[in-house]
Amino acid sequence: MCGFAGFINSEGFNSEKVASIAESMGDTIAHRGPDDSGIWVDSKAHIGFAHRRLSVLDLSAAGHQPMHSHSDRYVLVYNGEIYNHLQIRKELENYSRSTVNWVGRSDTETIIQSIELIGVKSTLEKISGMFAIAVWDKKYNKLFLARDRFGEKPLYYGWVNQSFVFCSELKALKKFPGFNNGVDREALEEYLQYCYVPAPKTIYEGIEKLLPGSLIEIQLYENRVNVSQPYEYWNLGNLIKEAQSNLITDEIESADIVENALEHSVSSQMLSDVPLGAFLSGGIDSSLIVSLMQKQSINPIKTFTIGFDDGVFNYIGDESPFAKSVAKHLGTDHHELIVHSSDAQKVIPSLNEMYDEPFADSSQIPTHIVSKLAKEKVTVALSGDGGDELFGGYNRYTLAPKFWTTLSKIPFQARRMVGRGINLIPLNQWIKLAELISIVPGVRNSSQYGEKFFKLGKRLKNIKSSEDLYLSMISQWDTSEILNEQEKNLFRASMRPRELFRQTDPYMFQNDFASKMMYVDSLTYLPDDILCKVDRAAMSVSLETRIPFLDTNVCKAAWQISPELKINKSPLKKILYKYIPKDLVDRPKEGFGIPVGKWLRGPLRDWAEELLDANRIKEEGYFSNDFIQKIWQEHLSKKIDWSHQLWTILMFQSWLNTNKNK
Repeated sequence: MCGFAGFINSEGFNSEKVASIAESMGDTIAHRGPDDSGIWVDSKAHIGFAHRRLSVLDLSAAGHQPMHSHSDRYVLVYNGEIYNHLQIRKELENYSRSTVNWVGRSDTETIIQSIELIGVKSTLEKISGMFAIAVWDKKYNKLFLARDRFGEKPLYYGWVNQSFVFCSELKALKKFPGFNNGVDREALEEYLQYCYVPAPKTIYEGIEKLLPGSLIEIQLYENRVNVSQPYEYWNLGNLIKEAQSNLITDEIESADIVENALEHSVSSQMLSDVPLGAFLSGGIDSSLIVSLMQKQSINPIKTFTIGFDDGVFNYIGDESPFAKSVAKHLGTDHHELIVHSSDAQKVIPSLNEMYDEPFADSSQIPTHIVSKLAKEKVTVALSGDGGDELFGGYNRYTLAPKFWTTLSKIPFQARRMVGRGINLIPLNQWIKLAELISIVPGVRNSSQYGEKFFKLGKRLKNIKSSEDLYLSMISQWDTSEILNEQEKNLFRASMRPRELFRQTDPYMFQNDFASKMMYVDSLTYLPDDILCKVDRAAMSVSLETRIPFLDTNVCKAAWQISPELKINKSPLKKILYKYIPKDLVDRPKEGFGIPVGKWLRGPLRDWAEELLDANRIKEEGYFSNDFIQKIWQEHLSKKIDWSHQLWTILMFQSWLNTNKNK
């Protein structure tokens, strides 16, 4: 696990200047690699590489980057881990029909020697792991950038003035001379809708994220830089089609094929020359990963979880007692940290530096805290992320198909009339009505019913198709409510989740709404929210995270199972119950959460009011000031809980406060 940055300069910087800039860019991401650093410059091509290393495999100098191929034709910087690199070494020796003179044991050397022997694209198709790669071909003056299949590792690229730049984190760009890229207004709209900026956009104009499973080529002709369109070396849709050609409809067989794939994935990802452990929430996914790790280890696996103090967090659910019970049953070396509200609030000022662009998944805070806890004992931690998208773990995968089956039977005009009728009653009145229900014995969470019923009215008015329903379930709100009038008229964002939903092969998910949602989530929400959250939170404390569910063989096994057998993680539960008693893990999904709404009325109020100041909102010009002040006052008075929407706005405002390029 590492970080890198670089550029091709067409403005005539001399070698000393190129090296200085590269070093400065690399220093901004030192947290991704505190163990070693390196710079490489090609004075003729005006190209510079900077690398920061977190040593995990082969801790010696033989793993130093930038790394040159044996012939010196290629130069590589790389971030990630290749789990099958020892197997690839054997294949390369067979391919070359001679013994390759390996210098060390690092997977970096495996990658660059594979590129030299069989080429960039063929190497990408062979390697299994998480990675972002930049490799320079001296012979043809060509740069290749590539990202792993699911987007576990970040890779940004684009233009700053006349120079082509690339980096592991956006903060590196601020050290490039003349960086003044403004806010991408379409990216802002998409951020407000989804709480993250969907790839390929970033918050900055002229800078993009490389899509997962993609490769891009940059050709240098004297002083002219030609950038190709990104193209795929791997496609999830193709894997799904191949998997579904041999669909499994037997419950026992489906569990067996997943267990075999997952056990192999866990085994390969436990390869490390440094201490290794795992996050453990006590839920199905993390408990299964830890179970398979402990099965393959003669020593107790180090596990980590955080709990919440009852005074503030009790209503959101504290999973630490469940994690402790699972750890005790499996015999792990368990570490728990009880988090108080003040601990969590201290993280908030550092979120901008951690994420570099607006990001409003508030579970970023506990994710960072548990990563910091793990780093005290280990350098690598395995995670249970990815199980929800592959095995139907989100509520929308069961609720949306049922809702659409009923809704589609009612003519749209009739639903629209009912929806308008519901929305004639203001949201706060629905909330008050719902609160009255709370006096009824046995009724739980009644305060949420009013907001849900009001949202139902909006859906009845606006939803014409399953696509509309899906987007309404993953969206924070209608951005037309918050953008100022000038911003509303500038554009309508392309919205990648919508595009993917529309462009999906109609024969791949015939009458299977849930699978179609899982597919789109795997290409959008998973890399741009979940994986981004984990990578930045962990790497901010120099912790490497690995995700066994995202092995391609595990993914293929998941898509081989008929949808009705896969939904609600049925195969995972069947496997897990071999290792852990059912009563320890069989409960509703809770996950991380923080009481943002309560904090905004209390200890975070001054911070929020400064960012939401009316004069400031008007001067910046992005949002409707009237709307902002309205929902802020409604939230403070407890009239309506706007915590999720306000957090999204505040994360942008806080980011803007430290990134003044508008």
